[in-house]
Amino acid sequence: MKLCIILTGACLALTPSFVFSENESIALDIGSRRELFVDHFLIDQTKDVEMVLHHPRDEGSVLKFDKAWDGLFSGYCTVIKDGGLYRLYYRGKPVVGKDGDDNESICYAESKDGVNWTRPELTLFTVAGHKKNNVVLADAAPLTHNFSPMLDTRPGVPTAQRYKAVAGTMEGGGLVALVSADGIRWNKMQEKPVIPKEMVPFRYMFDSQNVVFWSQAEKRYLCYFRVFKGEIRRICRSESDDFIRWSEPVLMEYEKQGKQVPLEQLYTSQTHAYFRAPHIYVATAARFMPGRQVLSEAQAKAINVNPSYFKDTSDSIFMTTRGGSVYERTFMSGLIRPGIGARNWVSRTNYPALNVVQTGPTEMSIYSNQDYAQASAHLRRYSLRLDGFSSIQADYDGGEFVTNALTFSGKQLEINFSTSAAGGIKVEIQDQAGKAIPGFSLKEANEQIGNEIDRVVSWKGGDDVFSLAGKPVRLRFVMKDADIFALKFSK
Repeated sequence: MKLCIILTGACLALTPSFVFSENESIALDIGSRRELFVDHFLIDQTKDVEMVLHHPRDEGSVLKFDKAWDGLFSGYCTVIKDGGLYRLYYRGKPVVGKDGDDNESICYAESKDGVNWTRPELTLFTVAGHKKNNVVLADAAPLTHNFSPMLDTRPGVPTAQRYKAVAGTMEGGGLVALVSADGIRWNKMQEKPVIPKEMVPFRYMFDSQNVVFWSQAEKRYLCYFRVFKGEIRRICRSESDDFIRWSEPVLMEYEKQGKQVPLEQLYTSQTHAYFRAPHIYVATAARFMPGRQVLSEAQAKAINVNPSYFKDTSDSIFMTTRGGSVYERTFMSGLIRPGIGARNWVSRTNYPALNVVQTGPTEMSIYSNQDYAQASAHLRRYSLRLDGFSSIQADYDGGEFVTNALTFSGKQLEINFSTSAAGGIKVEIQDQAGKAIPGFSLKEANEQIGNEIDRVVSWKGGDDVFSLAGKPVRLRFVMKDADIFALKFSK
């Protein structure tokens, strides 16, 4: 279909280029939810735009694993934002050993900003000869191998169970549930596993970080845990109403716009509800490349990495799911690449922590453990703009896209966007057949120029779209040298 583009300065004017049937699709009801452009859920047709993955900015090390009780093999980190307090949980393991051995403990750190972290001096357990330490769980093998906590946001949750966790290995019988009132002192909910190994129809499972959270969208607890199918590390999903009784696990599949993509070894899924759009689950997974050796023996010796940990590589990838048994692999490329130099090209490094959290008015952070099996092992912070995992992007020559038919509730349309000084975005609201609605046409649209998280879109007649609420409409975005990350209709 031919598209005519006329660009004058920063002004945009495109002739209509898409044709729709009024009965072509059923309108999506997005209400007043924030929708991110991380998949093709909202997108119907595009012209000269592309969906791009944005790579987080390296903000440096935030915590060194240099205590006698944490050390070189620390990992499986979780970051939880609880009001004004950030909580970090991680496995401490100073010496190499079997998964689930007695050398493992669970350590805890705190921050008021997500940037500067401190270890509280606790006296709950004596570890490595030290009574004063930041250990919150010890002498509990194999639960200390892969303990993964959550802040339970379910309405009406008892105070004593405000924090929950799962931990355990196949050899230990399965995943055990734990609870805590303060996130520091933990107890088992029951002795026997809540997801026993007998429930899982695979030969090996549970040996990495297995994650849980309360789904506001699905009104139930979800668990995403690691299994092997054949020789591939895969992810299973299970559901629960009470954190005790869990459904039969379902193996997750990986697709891009309805088509299967190549299977990759995913060591940890780190699946969780995105805090600004909890109906979208994001997964900053660790991609493991067994046998993909980068360093020579001489290079490995030079950085003093444990000799068992330099013959594989790993990085992180980004995927999403909106429930069900499919991850959307919109982007097959890496989210965070290993850094410059030899230290971050070793085995079991670059594993992201569970949860992306807000660390500023316009910023969110991803954390990643790095320099595994080395004296320089540490947790590192990376930053992105809010909602900024990916965007729909137009270059200087311009482009456009049109959404599927949708219904909304609200009075204003807000967008998270950025443009160059020469770029801009105009929004046209159409009826379901793709015809511009009077008052909201492209000619009447005010061009949006700048870089904002929540810009209210307007037309010559103002910004009130309440008259269209509940009616099937399409949104047409005409763009030049610009990115749009998310949209929502505000009440």
